[in-house]
Amino acid sequence: MESIALAFSLVADPYVLGVILASSLFGLFVGAIPGLTATMATALLVPVTFFMPSVPAVAAIVSCTAMAIFSGDIPGALLRMPGTPASAAYTDEAYRMTRKGQAELVLGAGLVFSAIGGLLGTLVLVTAAPALAEVALNFSSFEYFWLVLLGLTCAVFIASDRPLKGFVSLLLGLLLATIGLNNPAAHPRFTFGSDDLLGGISFIPLMVGMFAVSEVLRFVVSTGESRLTLAQERFGNVFAGQWALIRRYPLAIFRGSAVGTAIGALPGAGADIAAWISYAISKRFSKTPEKFGTGHVEGVVESGAANNGALSGAWIPALVFGIPGDSITAIAIGVLYMKGMNPGPAIFLNNPENIYAVFIVFFLANLLMLPLGLLAIRLYKQILRVPRQALMPVILAFCMVGSFAINNTAFDIGVMLVAGVAAFFMERNGFPIAPLILGVVLGSMFEENFATSLIKAEGSWLAFFERPIAGALGVFTILVWLSPFALRILRRPRP
Repeated sequence: MESIALAFSLVADPYVLGVILASSLFGLFVGAIPGLTATMATALLVPVTFFMPSVPAVAAIVSCTAMAIFSGDIPGALLRMPGTPASAAYTDEAYRMTRKGQAELVLGAGLVFSAIGGLLGTLVLVTAAPALAEVALNFSSFEYFWLVLLGLTCAVFIASDRPLKGFVSLLLGLLLATIGLNNPAAHPRFTFGSDDLLGGISFIPLMVGMFAVSEVLRFVVSTGESRLTLAQERFGNVFAGQWALIRRYPLAIFRGSAVGTAIGALPGAGADIAAWISYAISKRFSKTPEKFGTGHVEGVVESGAANNGALSGAWIPALVFGIPGDSITAIAIGVLYMKGMNPGPAIFLNNPENIYAVFIVFFLANLLMLPLGLLAIRLYKQILRVPRQALMPVILAFCMVGSFAINNTAFDIGVMLVAGVAAFFMERNGFPIAPLILGVVLGSMFEENFATSLIKAEGSWLAFFERPIAGALGVFTILVWLSPFALRILRRPRP
């Protein structure tokens, strides 16, 4: 109890509270700009943390990333341009709600359920970190293979109204993921002699192009009313109706938080995969799956909770074993070492007050998200007042800056523009772009774990089912594949 009281006094320091507030505002700003990710926001903060004591330094990382993950939802809902990759899974759903005049509902859902997911994830982090970390460490290439395959299966549920076109889109994404040296043999593939393609297709420029540039092109060829005007007409209190959603979707909230935390705890997974899988699970088990893709809030509720739940989950292996759960915690681990808070089981014995202070910051950051998120939404709302003829060129300029900033190369701007044109024509012909994005996200991870598992098993396919967790995941994945056929047989009218 003495350590906990000392932790509260450390966080209550005005300097620490000021750092949390400033970092939160910075995260909100960076996350809301398409192309500038939460990872980038964290990396930009690292030089500033050199001059801070340990608790405010880690507090800056935690509060910044929590806000950035949420604020990526704002441009996704209002402009169909996700600010961060974690928001891409439900951007289309959120934007369709905005076009239906439900901007305040979807933005409020993104805010409220991101905070709830973060709080529930933090609760798991505080109470069950060692146990979950032990489970996560049991994941080998076999378990990751089935997990990624289950994630790829989500593409079928995401595009269930157009399964064939969704499958073609997924294959295109997997094809793009094979470009470059990111393969088990490190042999150049589909580079066509270009040095720029040796590193593969950067995901951020691709995502920004497919969502943002395609929307700019759609505006250029459109002749009707501005979609932004439609969003402005009925933009009211974002908290209105949120309590009703909590009462209506309690299972979705807990399921999204649990899935997000569990996937976040797996090294290398992260919020992106958690959001896609949670959205697909939400659609699969919804009582009204036919409403998904038309502007339905249920998927946003579950995926939004998964996003920030995964953020908390990623800290579980980072704190207990010093193994990063995602790119953000990889940066955070460096800050922990720099400040003498070496991750590992001993951190709970040697520096208990510091680690309890970090837990308190997690709770505080997610609670602070509600008022600061409301402020960010109201400020972002002013964008809707800008004439679209002036707004679209500015958005395109931001997208170009964000794409260039990833690798500091003009080649990524070309990737963004080509992806935007391709997405524009794909959608005009009924091909969904979400499965393609999913294929790019999971493609290299799928190939790497598949090849590694085959090498370990010396070519034996039975090895994919021999380990308990791998076998359970494998059987579950196969059952998911067979479920549509089983349902079709069961629903067939009897003679």
